[in-house]
Amino acid sequence: MLTSKQRAKLKSIAATTETILQVGKGGVGDQLVKQVDNALTARELVKLHALETAPEEPGTLAQALADATRSEVVQVIGRRMVLYRRNAKKPVIVFD
Repeated sequence: MLTSKQRAKLKSIAATTETILQVGKGGVGDQLVKQVDNALTARELVKLHALETAPEEPGTLAQALADATRSEVVQVIGRRMVLYRRNAKKPVIVFD
């Protein structure tokens, strides 16, 4: 679980991070889960965008992806979602 201080730092990092994945009409499928999992391993923090054609609300999609990738939902604003998973072997984001 993230502390409020850690979550605040991740939100500030996410504000300047570009969106790298989109969730479309296929929703949360195996291919998307694999892509998100790989991105989290490399970056720890991933920003996604839910298209208008997505079958569910962004909050529901974010939680489904977090459950499938063993990550945490940092933030959902509008159609944007931010997920975080610490890389134990090679941390990218360092908390004070």
